[in-house]
Amino acid sequence: MHEAEANDLSDDADYAASMQHGSASFARSDSGRRSSSGDSDGAEIVYLKDNVAIHPTQFASERISGRLKLIKQGTALFMTWMPYKGLNSNARLTEKDKNLYTIRAVPFSEIKSIRRHSPTIGWQYIIVVLTSGLAFPPLYFYNGGVREFLATVKQHAFLVRSGEDPNVFVMNDFQDPLQRTLSSLELPRAVSKSNSPSTNESPESGNQEKTDQSTFDSSAGSVRQNGSLQQKLNDPARDLSIQVLEKFSLVTRFARETTSQLFRDAEMDGFVANEGRKQDQSSVHYPRIPAYNDSQKIPDEIPVPSDPLEFDRLVSGKPHQPPLGPEEWASFLDSEGRVMDAKALKKRIFYGGVEHSMRKELWPFLLEYHAYDSTYAEREYLVSVKKLEYETLKNQWQSISPAQARRFTKFRERKGLIEKDVVRTDRSLPFYDGDDNPNVNLLRDILLTYSFYNFDLGYCQGMSDLLSPILFVMKEESESFWCFVSLMERLGPNFNRDQSGMHSQLFALSKLVEILDSPLHNYFKQNDCLNYFFCFRWILIQFKRELEYDKTMRLWELLWTHYPSEHLHLYVCVAILKRYRSKIMGEQMDFDTLLKFINELSGHIDLDAIIRGAEALCIHAGEHGAACIPPGTPPSLPVENASVYPQQDDDIL
Repeated sequence: MHEAEANDLSDDADYAASMQHGSASFARSDSGRRSSSGDSDGAEIVYLKDNVAIHPTQFASERISGRLKLIKQGTALFMTWMPYKGLNSNARLTEKDKNLYTIRAVPFSEIKSIRRHSPTIGWQYIIVVLTSGLAFPPLYFYNGGVREFLATVKQHAFLVRSGEDPNVFVMNDFQDPLQRTLSSLELPRAVSKSNSPSTNESPESGNQEKTDQSTFDSSAGSVRQNGSLQQKLNDPARDLSIQVLEKFSLVTRFARETTSQLFRDAEMDGFVANEGRKQDQSSVHYPRIPAYNDSQKIPDEIPVPSDPLEFDRLVSGKPHQPPLGPEEWASFLDSEGRVMDAKALKKRIFYGGVEHSMRKELWPFLLEYHAYDSTYAEREYLVSVKKLEYETLKNQWQSISPAQARRFTKFRERKGLIEKDVVRTDRSLPFYDGDDNPNVNLLRDILLTYSFYNFDLGYCQGMSDLLSPILFVMKEESESFWCFVSLMERLGPNFNRDQSGMHSQLFALSKLVEILDSPLHNYFKQNDCLNYFFCFRWILIQFKRELEYDKTMRLWELLWTHYPSEHLHLYVCVAILKRYRSKIMGEQMDFDTLLKFINELSGHIDLDAIIRGAEALCIHAGEHGAACIPPGTPPSLPVENASVYPQQDDDIL
């Protein structure tokens, strides 16, 4: 695809500024090249591009535009991205907000890879992943220039195309001459130096980072499994969620290990496949800790700033009611089956939940598969029509012959990934336990059908976690599928390859903490935790791994009411952080320790207290809180006529 240059940006303030200063910038860069050409220690600008933007949300109007540079100093190459000062086409974003995204002189020795994305519609962008696993937000090239950027990097650093994905370019820092030679040929990795690091090895050890990276890297030709190396051919684990998790959570060696456990990466196949059937996955992956809250003592020698909102008093509000039963549910319906007061029904469910026997009837309303004003007859007709439509969709992949499948790489990869995931999803539950369990087969069939229904998004790891409770409640295949479709209308952006859905939610979360607990926000800022990546799992799969199964269903139906806010899940995150703020700050947790602590909370969260706290925080934040959340942030429904899942890449270089 040709880089998009036909888009009219003449009315954009950031673009206008870039045009005003562009000529002078290139003149300065030329001057810099001339002045530094004879000085090995001088800084030389070898690439400069204006109007390169970061999108904190999924909307182009919310972008932050700036200037991207590649700077050569001696033999080292650096990358910087600086937002434009003083000019902002979006009044919602302050200079302070924009500075959160500034990229300051990152050496390419710390960059692991660059992934290029070329959507069929829209602008090209790149995602730069560091050797630590952290990724910068996608950089959108509104005036083109991705090809020139990659060519410049390749000219001044050792950049090679991945042998497994032509849109991934890997920075080669091998010390072994054989490895360097093989990589320069752009072949798949024929030799892998992944010596297992000693458990006693110091973090400062020279080759530990490279060892960890080669052991975990999902694009590598081999992985370590149960102490042995096994070849990975056509590994579907390089799909979206593995990349997302590498970019968001793999900030340190501990984070890499945690993330590998989190989504049962293919490296864990041998272990999880055998153990996952016997015990709950959260107990496999996350060590248990004693329940903890702010009532426990913190060492006196570490002062903790007081909570400005006195969170413990906030949560002692309105108690929750008993679950909604069949008799009370009938009182909400008229003689033809219409819900007479949808708002009152949602509020009732928020404060009490639903009896499990009633969930099959009520969840389709909460997910908006059934309209609240529909009659019994209309719902019965819809179910019959949707069942036929589901069978048609399902037949699309069932009719693929083995010969076709051999020529349909995307289908094989998605099918392989789904088949691996469903046999490791909630196998501790009797509903999914046992060999040849028909419900596991239903999980597979529904997810495969969804990958054809929404081919742009396809399948991503984590979706099986979202489908599992729906199938458990609905039982019937077609209805489970359409309820899942409705849920993915809200949560689908969580799985976008450009990470826009997750970026917008993490950005909103940081702003909510700032207004609801400024001391905690300042603590995160001082300890380089402002990215809130430690909350990634909470948001991605809606606390599925943090709670017991029945509590997960209770929380989900509460969140689906959108009472008192459609973004209550973000206030739930704030409530959990505030509940443990004294421990976090009192023990001076850095990012590693905090991520470990957050993961170990699994199974120890007091859901009722957290729900009351989240509601109180939402009410207290009011309009200020709503203003912190960019429009279109999930679970808001996507903008009409907008491409929400720009997944496809065209080969350009």
